[in-house]
Amino acid sequence: MTAVSLSQSQSLNIPPRGFPEAEFARRLTAAQRTMKACKVDALLLTSEENIRYFSGFLTQFFQSPTRPWFLIVPKTGKPIAVIPTIGAVAMAQTWIEDIRTWASPHPDDDGISLLTQSLKKCVGGTGCIGLPMAAETILRMPLLDFQRLQDDLGTVEFVDATLIVKSLRIIKSELEIEKIAYACACVSNAFDLAAEIFHQGQSDVEAFRAFKIECLKQGVDDVSYLVGGAGAGGYEDIISPPSGRTLQSGDILILDTGCVFDGYFCDFDRNFAFGKSGDLARRAYDTVYRATQAGLEAAIPGASCAELYTAMQSVMSRAGALDNDVGRLGHGLGMQLTEWPSHTEFDETILEPGMVITLEPGMSFAPGKVMVHEENIVIRDGPPQLLSRRAAPDLPVI
Repeated sequence: MTAVSLSQSQSLNIPPRGFPEAEFARRLTAAQRTMKACKVDALLLTSEENIRYFSGFLTQFFQSPTRPWFLIVPKTGKPIAVIPTIGAVAMAQTWIEDIRTWASPHPDDDGISLLTQSLKKCVGGTGCIGLPMAAETILRMPLLDFQRLQDDLGTVEFVDATLIVKSLRIIKSELEIEKIAYACACVSNAFDLAAEIFHQGQSDVEAFRAFKIECLKQGVDDVSYLVGGAGAGGYEDIISPPSGRTLQSGDILILDTGCVFDGYFCDFDRNFAFGKSGDLARRAYDTVYRATQAGLEAAIPGASCAELYTAMQSVMSRAGALDNDVGRLGHGLGMQLTEWPSHTEFDETILEPGMVITLEPGMSFAPGKVMVHEENIVIRDGPPQLLSRRAAPDLPVI
């Protein structure tokens, strides 16, 4: 079984920004159907990605921790925004019509009384409010304010709504996939220019900077995440910023990037040797490449993430990988750099068409040396579709 890949020569068509109202209406209908089945009267959403999913409200202002933002999804009718006044104009450009605001920050009541009133109208005095509470969710409001909200709502019950939100977001629409695919294509183009961007004698700081610039030139909106490592014969870790080290003959460089287009991420890496590559590094690269291939062949509807993990890990174990305590070998991808699910030996999430995931096998191949490889794919009926352009089968040498 061969994964379907985007053509290297294919010209990039820039997807339209935003979504038609029908996309949000579809999401809302699906949410309210699940809420009814779970006997949830309203969802309370506080994190950027969940608010954006139901509203289309895209802003970098969430990087400021000062103000809380709230979106209520009632059991009937359109979502209600309860937000600081500073966001009213931007929210009014979305499909949301009911926008309730307060002047924030406020020292005594930062939107809590307004939120309380809004929730009471939706759920009454004894209703049930769903709030994402489980792994990979956050409560983006002061805990003291949440405790006050609970007290003010009295007998209203709060329940975990993680599965409601997860069941919706884990399957991407074709419009979402189009944005992720475009980000992947832009970054694939940038990596294809590695021989022009990177060179011996360059510091890793300069290499990181040059790569960011090239990704922006290729068409992404932002290089939100760029980490990596470099070292003689291999690197020790892949989550560090550049150190200022000069790239020399025999070094191996990895760059792992999450670039964004219209609020959607790609997330994959590439490895490069400078001048020459040692046998150990070449064999390790070949191993993680083959592990990725095993993942591609296993990534079909009906398979579990645990089975995907086993397919990749088996290749590395047979090749003599020293250990694998990184925790997982890939994850979901979308509005966040990492989303549900995780490819672990215990994650029994079943792959379905429309899931966008990463395959990320990594292994220690010598003391203090690791090799990691990552691709982005979408699950389809039959073979998966590669969104990132497949890496070279042999370790590239610059």
